[in-house]
Amino acid sequence: TCVFCLTFQLACCCGTAACSLCCKCCPKIKQSTSTRFMYALYFILVTIICCVMMSTTVANEMKMHIPFYKQMCKGIQAGEMCEKLVGYSAVYKVCFGMACFFFLFFLFTIKINSSKSCRAYIHNGFWLVKLILLAAMCSGAFFIPDQDTFLNAWRYVGATGGFLFIAIQLILLVEFAHKWNKNWTAGANHKQMWNGLLALVTLTLYSVAVAALVLMALFYTRSEGCMYNKILIGVNGGLCLFVSLVAISPCVQNRQPHSGLLQSGVISCYVMYLTFSALSSKPPETILDENNQNITICVPEFSQGLHRDENLVTGLGTTILFGCILYSCLTSTTRASSEALRGIYATPETEVISCCFQFSLNLQKLSCFLSLTADAEEHIEERGGQTVIYDEKKGTVYSYAYFHFVFFLASLYVMMTVTHWFHYESAQIEKFFTGTWSIFWIKMVSCWVCVCLYLWTLIAPLCCPTREFSV
Repeated sequence: TCVFCLTFQLACCCGTAACSLCCKCCPKIKQSTSTRFMYALYFILVTIICCVMMSTTVANEMKMHIPFYKQMCKGIQAGEMCEKLVGYSAVYKVCFGMACFFFLFFLFTIKINSSKSCRAYIHNGFWLVKLILLAAMCSGAFFIPDQDTFLNAWRYVGATGGFLFIAIQLILLVEFAHKWNKNWTAGANHKQMWNGLLALVTLTLYSVAVAALVLMALFYTRSEGCMYNKILIGVNGGLCLFVSLVAISPCVQNRQPHSGLLQSGVISCYVMYLTFSALSSKPPETILDENNQNITICVPEFSQGLHRDENLVTGLGTTILFGCILYSCLTSTTRASSEALRGIYATPETEVISCCFQFSLNLQKLSCFLSLTADAEEHIEERGGQTVIYDEKKGTVYSYAYFHFVFFLASLYVMMTVTHWFHYESAQIEKFFTGTWSIFWIKMVSCWVCVCLYLWTLIAPLCCPTREFSV
């Protein structure tokens, strides 16, 4: 049995077989899920390498504990102390290779509708060959001539891709808020229980948003100073109130009967989260106290104690952050998400059947990502280890090209995030959460873009009455 499983692992690495574990006790896995997790594994691997490259602690430990470190660095032409393999420039080059890898597969997989085509076989298999290709692309970036021009140009490409990745997530969030309210409202036509749940969830969302606003006002402001914080908390709180009033205004209700407070509650909570995240990412303000000593203001006192253990904060925070990025990548690459970005939506009857009983964004996204299509012809393959379900016999269950395009943008977003966006020269992974103005303003602008996107979905039917809008 072990030899049989290892044979299939070899076929997975060098052939078209789907990857799986050699443990029979593992639950069944679909081929489409296996493929996406393998690409995600490559993404995680390169992201970890980027974090290591930005760590001065790791660099110092390597100098101390690796014998003949200086000679090895000279041997691979990486500089006297391997300075070419660390810092923001090294991260730019590695992420350039990863971005090129996913962009190449984006072009390669355009218009694939059948999993039986040659291009689909390459997308779903040959994992060792693709790993070698990814390593070659990441390594090859270090030999690009005229490094300064390349780094300057690539920085703006990375910023553009990072902003586009954020925009896609915001569009899908707004689309989800509308769909959630529409589905639960449709469910209320069948059972009155959904009206009660709708009211309960809406009340909970607004309670969370108001509580967050009050807590930020208490901990991130003071009577003197903190002008930035006061203005931004007030502006963002006012925007949440404004979009809530617009959502239930008679003119919007006449054109969009499904518009309500649930959508604006979701947006308000997300705006409060982004506001909190932005305030936490802002460089600390200091003033002189009565003893002429510098004290930090406009941040909670308990957070100052937390930041003393930089390794713990950096390790835990970085893991959570990149876990969220990976989750966004996987849940944003379903066929439903790609169709939503193109303005294609399911019929109301289908929505009621499939989504009426989904309670949250995580459940909805995970069910879309993990669910089997009703009409897919499944073929189960026993191979001595984990059972593989071939769920794409009749056609692809997600857009291959869109999947790779999202990971291409995610590669650029990771590159900009790890190097502190436009404060790259002083960036270190150990100071990942100390705060910079570029990260602060990116989060604040993301907050305002989210509000504008949602507001446009409300007023667009009023501005263009002859055009059909569907959300």
